[in-house]
Amino acid sequence: MNRSQNWIYGRSGEKGRLWRTFAGIAAICLLAACAVFFGAKYILGDAWDTLTHAPAPETTAHAPAPSETTAITTPALPAVKVKGLYVTAWSAGMADRLAHYIELCDITEINALVIDVKDDRGQITFLNSIEGAAQASSSIIPDIEQMLALLKEHGIYAIARLSCFKDPLWSRLHPELALHNAHGAPWKDADGVTWLDPYNTASWEYIASIAGEAARLGFDEIQLDYVRFPAAGNLKDIARGNADAEKTRAEAVAGFLEYIRAALAGTGARLSVDIFGITAIHRGDFEDIGQDPAALAGIADFICPMVYPSHFANKRQNGVGQIINETLFEAPDLQPFDVVNITLVLLRNRLRAGENSAGIRPWLQDFTASYLGAGYFQEYTATQVREQIKAVYDAGLREWILWNASGVYSEEALLRE
Repeated sequence: MNRSQNWIYGRSGEKGRLWRTFAGIAAICLLAACAVFFGAKYILGDAWDTLTHAPAPETTAHAPAPSETTAITTPALPAVKVKGLYVTAWSAGMADRLAHYIELCDITEINALVIDVKDDRGQITFLNSIEGAAQASSSIIPDIEQMLALLKEHGIYAIARLSCFKDPLWSRLHPELALHNAHGAPWKDADGVTWLDPYNTASWEYIASIAGEAARLGFDEIQLDYVRFPAAGNLKDIARGNADAEKTRAEAVAGFLEYIRAALAGTGARLSVDIFGITAIHRGDFEDIGQDPAALAGIADFICPMVYPSHFANKRQNGVGQIINETLFEAPDLQPFDVVNITLVLLRNRLRAGENSAGIRPWLQDFTASYLGAGYFQEYTATQVREQIKAVYDAGLREWILWNASGVYSEEALLRE
């Protein structure tokens, strides 16, 4: 994203007259040398020191311990331009499956893997020393340190995916941390799943402890998913308490993200956050789920919009389709390039207009959404995947991650560059 320019310095010299004697010639040479030396120093100014002195060693500033007064700063973005794949914890924990993904990284343009460290069932996928988290810990990834060492050996950028507030396990074990309905019972979404309350800072502490452990183990980046309130179910039945009256949902989610940012200070791990693709085409927290892209982009290193074409509304679903920046798509899944490109250009322009430094790294679709019904979906093969990747590049972006819930990808698409 950063661009640099090179300046070429030039200067002209003057020819001296030749004296007839050896002494005269020597004098002229001496004077000319002095003139060139001082003239060059004068013309080049500060550049002269760069040319004639070795640079001082770089120093590393250590971030202060997290506190309420700690300034939130964004570290320099990594040199790697991520082109990644989502990998389930089960696949990461199986030697043969992990070897397959590593081989893909070795022979294709893929250079990053996104691996679940806490899934949307609330399961922490590795055994750990996190205080009080034993009931949620598992050995799905038997030796996470060995796994990370293997990724590093192959130069693979490791991203820890952490499901935040969608957590039926911890919200069941600690119902006082759950969202509640109007009758005081844990609220359940359309799938019967309970959620942690994004307003409750005790939930923040729990999530931060997992993020910190993943960073300590050596993940290059912590990626937060389900950083929002629920979007499906009887949403009107979610009890709105005093905290909800004092802060908007967007403010609560932004506050949580700042808390995680401070908890990761000094670890060297970057921070990214997944957002709905639909939030990219509206201003503010249009969906009332706590996701305001502009606010989150001012805190995280990367925001990752899930711009899957299948996830935008089609005409069968709402009678109209999806309008993106004044363009109507009646069947978005059939137009992957246009949907992804227009959405990302719109988001990029909006974020550039504000004060934030986050990069945009979209999630792309590598799955077939047959549930949309005939005429509203198509089979996603290497062709549709590459169309989306081209849409990213044409939007002026350089990073992307592919999503397939089972971790099975169109490998032909990955072999193209």
